[in-house]
Amino acid sequence: MPDIRSPLRYLWWNARRQSRALLTGIAFATLWWLVQALVPAVLGKGVDAVRAQDTRALVTWSAILLGLGLVQAVTGIMRHRFAVFNWLSAAYRTVQLTARHAARLGATLPKRLSTGEVVSVGNSDIAHIGGSMDILLRGTGAIVAIVTVTVILLSTSLPLGLLVLFGVPLMALAVGPMLKPLHRRQKRHRDLTGDLSTRSADIVAGLRVLRGIGGEQVFAGRYREESQRVRHAGVGVARVESLLEGAQIVLPGLLIALVTGLGASFAIADEITPGQLVSFYTYAVFLIGPMRTITETADRLTKGHVAARRVVRILAIEPEMTGGTDAAAVGGVLRDSYSGVTVLPGRLTALAAGAPEDATVIADRLGRYSAGDVTFGPADLATLPIDEVRARILVADNGARLFTGRLRDELDVHGTASAEQIQQALYAACAEDIVEALPDGLDAQVAEAGREFSGGQQQRLRLARALLADPEVLILVEPTSAVDAHSEARIAERLAKARAGKTTLICTTSPLVLDRTDQVIYVRDGRVHAEGTHRDLLDTSPAYAATVTRGED
Repeated sequence: MPDIRSPLRYLWWNARRQSRALLTGIAFATLWWLVQALVPAVLGKGVDAVRAQDTRALVTWSAILLGLGLVQAVTGIMRHRFAVFNWLSAAYRTVQLTARHAARLGATLPKRLSTGEVVSVGNSDIAHIGGSMDILLRGTGAIVAIVTVTVILLSTSLPLGLLVLFGVPLMALAVGPMLKPLHRRQKRHRDLTGDLSTRSADIVAGLRVLRGIGGEQVFAGRYREESQRVRHAGVGVARVESLLEGAQIVLPGLLIALVTGLGASFAIADEITPGQLVSFYTYAVFLIGPMRTITETADRLTKGHVAARRVVRILAIEPEMTGGTDAAAVGGVLRDSYSGVTVLPGRLTALAAGAPEDATVIADRLGRYSAGDVTFGPADLATLPIDEVRARILVADNGARLFTGRLRDELDVHGTASAEQIQQALYAACAEDIVEALPDGLDAQVAEAGREFSGGQQQRLRLARALLADPEVLILVEPTSAVDAHSEARIAERLAKARAGKTTLICTTSPLVLDRTDQVIYVRDGRVHAEGTHRDLLDTSPAYAATVTRGED
């Protein structure tokens, strides 16, 4: 993990990770610029050779010019190759780093950041971070080229050399005041783009509901308003960028005019040769390239700094839940001290709560997704490594998503289940008919978020996936809330057989499921209120009976 205290430190860390490729690319870029910087001098020597009618000197300088052209071609190709390599390395290292950190954050990430902010890193920020590494090659070479040209001009004509020596820094200072407003406008544009991405993701995810209540036009109007704000912010960025682009033409053009005019007056006065005049003019034209590159360097580094700030904001987030370093636990009873919920090993236990959110809160504590005094056998759950907790205790709720890819890979996430085991899990989840209806069966491609499946079908497929994971402790939160009563009865019966002898907790208030469990724990106001079998609690706990029968006699 890099030092994430500032965007500049992140960019510096990125540069250090690819320092060899970066330095090699800078060497090729510098040589590429230097060769171009020598061409005007050689061209001037050739002009003087023509004027002096020196054939041998003309051939020599022509051969040198040809050699410089060949070297320029080779170094240009290598510079570009290393530029692309450095761009890709910095960009996709950022993707890998943020993806790994997002996986490490787990349930913390959606609580702290919107979807749009995370998506914006992959959509635009990686390009700007890669561009900030790419421009270092040409930017460094451009500075060396300007210094070289200045030295050549000073050695040939002191006034012309001084004109270039002072003119170039003045042009660089002239574009400086534009960078701060550009920085500010780019940040606002990126923030608005991230918000718009979040809005669009919410609309797409809830489109079915919006159409059901007739709210699609309202949300479409809000999207249009936000997109217009993004457009106006983009136009604001473009205004400053257009001024920078214009400065890249106007300022070097003024320098060319001054150098050419002064050089022409020196040539008329026989203070310099015609060849030197040609060289001075060519140098003035040549300086447009390095000067534009320096301006582009400032622009790209500014964009990279803005993008790095967003990446740093993600990397600075720490997981709400962290694990300890204790040795592996031997397992056993899983107990939440606050609520008193105790999950006995090898038994199918149900958790029925008067308020559904109480069951969710307890499940999160038992799975170490929120803080709590929870013990797993003799060990405190908070002292165990978080990876071990995730491997041994699985909390499967209806917020889990189906991802794009083959259905077989989606169900068997570890890729170790046999065909028979997959069929058994589908049978237990009452999901065989879903697979049979697909043209390619288990090899069918699942669309984004499993949108081709109904809510009940998605729920059954998620249950099959949880059963295939076969954790030591399986906690299911409302696993049958979206299926019909007949399917629910079959799932309850098959689930009890599939998890026989294994530790399982089902958070539900469905009588069909509760009647198939070994033990039921009734929670009221976040605490255990009664325990026993489903039928015993119906007779002994009026509050439980009212909860699971929905107040019916």
